Amino acid sequence: MQTFKKYAVLSLLLLISLLLPHFITDYWIYVLTVAFYYAIMAAGWNLLGGYTGQFSLCHSTFALIGAYASALTIVKLGLPLWVGILSGTLLTLVLSLGLGIVCLRVRGIYLALITWAFAEVIRTFIRVAYEFTGGDRGLNSPYLFRSVKPLPYYYLFLGLTVLAIILIAVVMRSRIGFYLRAIRNDEVAARAMGVNTVRWKIFAFMLPSGLAGVTGAFYGHYIGLISPVLGEFNEMAMIIIFVVIGGMRTQAGPILGAISIRYLMEFLREWAEIRIVILSAIVILIMRFFNGGLMEFLRRAGGWVRKKDAVSAYASMGEK
Repeated sequence: MQTFKKYAVLSLLLLISLLLPHFITDYWIYVLTVAFYYAIMAAGWNLLGGYTGQFSLCHSTFALIGAYASALTIVKLGLPLWVGILSGTLLTLVLSLGLGIVCLRVRGIYLALITWAFAEVIRTFIRVAYEFTGGDRGLNSPYLFRSVKPLPYYYLFLGLTVLAIILIAVVMRSRIGFYLRAIRNDEVAARAMGVNTVRWKIFAFMLPSGLAGVTGAFYGHYIGLISPVLGEFNEMAMIIIFVVIGGMRTQAGPILGAISIRYLMEFLREWAEIRIVILSAIVILIMRFFNGGLMEFLRRAGGWVRKKDAVSAYASMGEK
């Protein structure tokens, strides 16, 4: 019964997502499309940072690499768009494999520092090689569709979000998911039980990185102009905030956090000077009262409603 309710809710949400663009303006379609991009990024980082316990600070950098690699392949080499997206994805997988082999034998703050340094090296290289990459001026990226209307991109990123959710769910429900949780809980004990911790940590690093690469490539062909700003530290910080606010180590939490906070930031755009203060206050309040983020809030609210219904039913039986 519980499984049926879960799938019914998911089907309803998907139906609403498919119909929603017909009831909102192009501006809000654009906002929601960008929110889907961040939702995929947050879901990928949650697999690494939440489920596996590896705190990486270069997740947004792989989206930057995917976007630039795809655009440069098309603009400089004259290859088809799909080849550019594929090359961006493959490059992020190769780089994440190399970085994983080098740094995933360390943990905690050391891993965070290494991945932050990698992110700074990539971003600095893009800025310095301005004759090739365009530097801070940015690089024109060919649009994916002929129309500049956001509706086709909305459905594209909605589909990518659904695929990312399914992929991560399949991984976490498989034997690999148990390995990753074991590594997070006690890496030494997992190794003693025969789990190849280095191999699965590298896998947990490559999968979200490849996901970020392909998402960044599509995103670059959506916005039309990419720049090193896409890989700045505040982008990485926002991804982590989305995960924490939505609910770390939950599958729906990062999606909920990314979409709700992006919409909130757009509503507060007129108060640009104080919206980061409001966002910070929200983070503090949620972490103080709901350690599990919005997902914990929803669980508590659902439990309160069920408890209230049970009390009402019991009272009705007593009156009879």
